[in-house]
Amino acid sequence: MPDAKKLARIHRVRTLQLGLVRADEMRAHEKHASETSLHNRIRALADAVAPAPDTRVTAASMGAQAHFRERLHQSAAAAQARVDTAELMVNRATEATRSAKRDQSAIEKLLERARRTALAKEMRALEETPPVSPLKVKRHDPC
Repeated sequence: MPDAKKLARIHRVRTLQLGLVRADEMRAHEKHASETSLHNRIRALADAVAPAPDTRVTAASMGAQAHFRERLHQSAAAAQARVDTAELMVNRATEATRSAKRDQSAIEKLLERARRTALAKEMRALEETPPVSPLKVKRHDPC
């Protein structure tokens, strides 16, 4: 079994790794939220540019609206691809966080087991020590 110093060092490293992985997971969640928000805004713009019945609409303006709407749909498709990628990254980051937490809790269990073993060893050592005989104290009678 590793000694206490080695376990403490491993625990510090695992704690740092867990903090870094949690930070990566938070960044992945933020990126996913950002990409989802962008996708929703693009979709709202595409819906806003939908053709409306108007008697004064010229062919040029209808063509421009169609072109703009087509570009927005392409942007929406690209944004959806980024959302899907961000979702995959969130899933990977979540799994990495779970794995790092499992590693850290395993080290914490080893530390606790080492502490209990050391306590048991100390208790056995105390039990095996010979009883301390009281020193012969010279008592002086009152003079």
